[in-house]
Amino acid sequence: MPQVQLKCLCGKVTGETADINEHSGTRIHCCCDDCQAFAQYLNHEKSIVDYFGGTDIFQMPLSHLKINQGHEQIACVKLSAKGMHRWYTTCCNTPIGNTMGPKMPFIGVIHNFMANAEQRDVALGKSRGYVHIKFANEKVPENLQAKPFNITLRIILKLLLWKIKGLNNPNAFFNQDQQPIVKPKILK
Repeated sequence: MPQVQLKCLCGKVTGETADINEHSGTRIHCCCDDCQAFAQYLNHEKSIVDYFGGTDIFQMPLSHLKINQGHEQIACVKLSAKGMHRWYTTCCNTPIGNTMGPKMPFIGVIHNFMANAEQRDVALGKSRGYVHIKFANEKVPENLQAKPFNITLRIILKLLLWKIKGLNNPNAFFNQDQQPIVKPKILK
């Protein structure tokens, strides 16, 4: 299966994915207000979100992402105490991805952390559409919208399958005690 090289904007943090393709994960554009707030927090709205306010994300098993260098540059923010862990680099504020916690085998890797942008469509397939469009900056054309039932069912089935297979370990963002590798900054 294809491997996607991962790299922050300045190159201090690098990594790679393993065993991923368009069937092993889910590529979406998320317009939720939290993804937009994360982009604002990093002060990179123009490079993270697109015209509609969507962030290009590939949802994949957490165990299929490896950080090779720059561990000391990784930070985490949570928009609220119960919110997702949103990982980024401190060296250049590149978003890495979003995780639900140590027991959930899920990471939504954000496009800015994927080094080979020109190969993204080949390796990961086209986006399955825009989700959370009620938060979009502009009206998302119907042909670009994800079908809510289909995308929700796909994500739930993937999460269940990944959980059964134990694909939350090894884990680049949570230690063996299931604690984040760095203390998350909680904004609210």
